[in-house]
Amino acid sequence: MPELPEVETVIRGLRPHLEGARLARVEQRRADLRFPLPERFAARLQGRRIERIDRRAKYILAHLDDGAVLLCHLGMSGRMTLTGPGQAPVAIGPHDHIILVTDRGAELRFNDARRFGLMDLVASEDLESHRLLAGLGPEPLGNAFSGPELARRLRGKRSPIKAALLDQRIVAGLGNIYVSESLFFAGISPRRSAHSVQGDRAERLVMAIRSVLTRAIEAGGSSLRDYVQASGELGYFQHEWAVYDREGAACPGCTCDPARDGGIRRIVQSNRATYYCGRRQR
Repeated sequence: MPELPEVETVIRGLRPHLEGARLARVEQRRADLRFPLPERFAARLQGRRIERIDRRAKYILAHLDDGAVLLCHLGMSGRMTLTGPGQAPVAIGPHDHIILVTDRGAELRFNDARRFGLMDLVASEDLESHRLLAGLGPEPLGNAFSGPELARRLRGKRSPIKAALLDQRIVAGLGNIYVSESLFFAGISPRRSAHSVQGDRAERLVMAIRSVLTRAIEAGGSSLRDYVQASGELGYFQHEWAVYDREGAACPGCTCDPARDGGIRRIVQSNRATYYCGRRQR
């Protein structure tokens, strides 16, 4: 599933082509994704101008000129493919479920083979109370996310810190990859009880989360600065992971020895793979 940096990368690729553009044609090729699409979905979108595109957690939010917001989640396999003006059209595939064509000649397709993604239309004044957004925690790159705030949210929680950080009510937008990476750079074991991450540990963890996410966004966003990718795909970019999916390897900046210590370890927590350094993370 795409995590916050991947969603932010997609948004940065969409903005130059969609913000300020009017939806000249909207094609809805099925009645549902993960959930049924709103009634008259295509008709309500067609003719609307996209004022701006932003993000809440892992959700893409396209604000329209009539006060409605198109809310989108990519799910497990969903992706946005964009064909710019003048580019040769691509044959419509069986999993291209929603097609948006702008008055500037750009075409955006939502492709989702497994249909775990979703789309909804929400009045802007109802956005914060929407069932998918109402319980979300603070944005990890926002001003509301700080060491004291994270410590407050973790107080009394006896689950492992890895599981707590995946709880979107604690902090919004984090997923398995970047939680493992953040805990490594903060020097905190994924097994540590969440309630014990207070004071300096919470400050270190917040700083690590911000740093990891920022670097991941920059790595992805730079590839979309001038969008010329032939496939038109706004993809999920590969990053240089310190520990994730590197079981048995040496971790960067550490004195662990794979021959002696086994290197980066892999355990399963809540049915999710966790990677960490047993020497560095406590």
